[in-house]
Amino acid sequence: MKDTITPEDEIQIVNAIKEAENNTSGEIRVHIENTCEIDTLDRATQVFAYLHMHQTKLRNGVLFYVALKSHKFAVLGDAGINAVVPPNFWHEITNLVVGFFKQGKYAEGLSKGILMAGEQLKAYFPYQEGADTNELDNNISFGTE
Repeated sequence: MKDTITPEDEIQIVNAIKEAENNTSGEIRVHIENTCEIDTLDRATQVFAYLHMHQTKLRNGVLFYVALKSHKFAVLGDAGINAVVPPNFWHEITNLVVGFFKQGKYAEGLSKGILMAGEQLKAYFPYQEGADTNELDNNISFGTE
């Protein structure tokens, strides 16, 4: 994975998460692993639970899941977000991100998708001065495979 996602890429992605979260109480995480042997959304759901993303106060966590060698990607929102975003929203982000992935631009694709998600989060879950805390780690989590 580290030959595909460089330390500079990690910085770019984490900075996108920070920027996206600046204006929202929503929480964004990125998980990258090499392979996914099951349905992509099923695996993303497992990772979502493993990272305790369902434990945010407003149920407004978003996971960007990538399986590099399997060429799989999913973006998964928690119940609070799914209740308010337009029905095609996750597909729009997926199409944007995958378009960059096909060009080998993983960090750029993830960053743009994260910022796009942040705009929706801002609309529905605006940042509240003094009330919001960073509930989830902004660092990328990496699988062992």
